[in-house]
Formats: sequence, structure tokens, C-alpha cells
Amino acid sequence: MELLEKTLKSIDDVDAKWYDTAQKHLDNLTKPLGSLGRLEEFARRLVAITENKSPVLDKKVIFTFAGDHGITSEGVSAYPKEVTQQMVLNFLRGGAGINVLARHAGSEVVVVDIGVDADFEELDGLVKMKVVKGTNNFAKGPAMTRDEAIRCIEVGIELANGYAKKGFKMFGTGEMGIGNTTPSSAIASVLTDRPVSEVTSKGTGITEESLKRKIKVIENGIKLNKPNPKDAIDVLSKIGGAEIGGIAGLILGAAANKIPVVIDGFISTAGALIAYCLEPKTKDYMFAAHKSVEIGHKIMLDKIGLRPILDLDLRLGEGTGAALAMLMIEAGLKIYKEM
Repeated sequence: MELLEKTLKSIDDVDAKWYDTAQKHLDNLTKPLGSLGRLEEFARRLVAITENKSPVLDKKVIFTFAGDHGITSEGVSAYPKEVTQQMVLNFLRGGAGINVLARHAGSEVVVVDIGVDADFEELDGLVKMKVVKGTNNFAKGPAMTRDEAIRCIEVGIELANGYAKKGFKMFGTGEMGIGNTTPSSAIASVLTDRPVSEVTSKGTGITEESLKRKIKVIENGIKLNKPNPKDAIDVLSKIGGAEIGGIAGLILGAAANKIPVVIDGFISTAGALIAYCLEPKTKDYMFAAHKSVEIGHKIMLDKIGLRPILDLDLRLGEGTGAALAMLMIEAGLKIYKEM
């Protein structure tokens, strides 16, 4: 808890004078004022976040947090939880969607075992920071203890601090965890005060019948655990997931280190919403990569006050949307620096 409290206290507001500095430069480029739209916005924000008239994005990294979920025993996913472990190994082999798109974006990928219900050997590219071996089934009781939830957040903060010291200039969030749209929908419902049915959809592609069951399972889990919407850690511990906590911590750590962080899709935005509820100043350090086809995604983005960069009907996760959005953000910076 000490690391979390220290980090929250060290997050500053983004200083508006840097937006003005960037805008003056943009307005002197060979173009009509504002004609490059959101690319100009990305450049302004990078200057303000980094407090640097000429930001550099030479080292980028996407963190793909992996964790399992006890709620899968309720039949809420199209795949068994063993797929989480298999996908982690695929990430490490470089054969998954995130590997391809991160290479395209010039970003490294760091795979973090924060809560997989399996033990991995020492493998190149895998960071082992396991807090739980899968969460508990929140249809039967809390997903985690409060201490475990805090530890998950602090894992993300530790990674942010460590990679800031290594000179990385931009972070991206990603995740892997069979069943993790279920806790994400639960978090979305509680923290946006919307009915479960308005923030829950088919995840990896379940049937209509399974979707009805998923909604009912989430409703019953919320009723049973009574998460406090005014206490984001309570929400995370009772109905969340380890990888969602890790993402929340990474965002807090990025903000504390004045590093821009690109938020991927639905599950990553559940983590972003936890971070935002813990410290609203984090919003100004976040870029929303895209709008997922998951119906609850836009509702969470609206709650935070983020406008997505892309709308490509994505629903894979892993950090794939973050990798693509990094290309757009970097395009804005190149306009600012090279035009």
C-alpha cells in the first residue's frame, strides 16, 4: 500500500502552458490552422505530458498482462482457461497478433504473468510477477482479497518505474485472460452506474444463450459481493482481475513518471477506469487507442473523458489496438517536429 499511496501523491496535473507552447509551434507550420486535426492534438499532448518542446519516442513498450479468472467455471467464455497459458507461450514465440503489430509500430512487448493459473519456466521475454494463481469465482465470493488487489496495482507501478528508468518514452497496455470481459463488464457496470446488460457483450464470441447467462452471472456476483463504487480498490478486489489491476498500476506509474500511456481495448479500459477513479489526473496522461466492438467500452471511455483514436471493429485485446494507435500518435509528433 505504501508504494500505491506514494505514487498517487506524486501524480501532477499536466501544466497547460506546454499545450500553448506546442500550439504556437503548430500554428507556424506550412498549413491552414488546425488542418491536421487530431494529429495536432497528439503532438500538443505529448509536449505537455513530457514537458519537452521536442519529445522523443525512440523507445516504446507494450505490457501484456496475463491472468486467469475463476468466473470461467460459470460458462461465460467460449474458450477454456488453459488457453491463457497457451497464448502466453505464443506471445513469447513472437507469433501472436500483438507481436506482429508491435513490430510494425516499433514497440517492444513485455509479457507479464501476474495471475496465470499455471507455472512457467524461466523464459526470455516473460516477467514473472504472479500475485494470484487465477482469481476466485466472484459468483461465489470476492475475486481477490484487498491486499491482493493492491499488490496487483503495485506490480504495474513497479514495471512503470523500472521501464521509465530504462529510458522508455511511451507505454502501451495489453492483456490476456480467458473470461476477462466478464470482470471488465462488472467493473464497467459498478463504476459507471449502468445496468449490466448495457455494458456486456459476447467477448470472444459466445452464443446469445451464453450471453444471457453471462449477464445474469455478473448481476448475481455484484449483488453477492456488494462492491463499493466509491472505492475502486474494493471494486477491483471483489469483481476484478489480476491483469486489470496490473494495467491500473501501470497507468498510475506512467502518470507519476510523466510518460504517455496508450490504452488498448475493453479490458485495458477497465484498468484505466480503476486508475482514473483512484486519481482523476491520470486521464491527461492516457491516449485511448480505439473503440472496441464491446458495447461497454465507449461507456467507460466516456466516464473517463477519453476520445478513441481508431474505430476498426477490433476485439482481440493483447495490446493490438495500442500498437496501431502508437503509429498515429507518432505521426502527429513527426508532423510537429519535421514539417
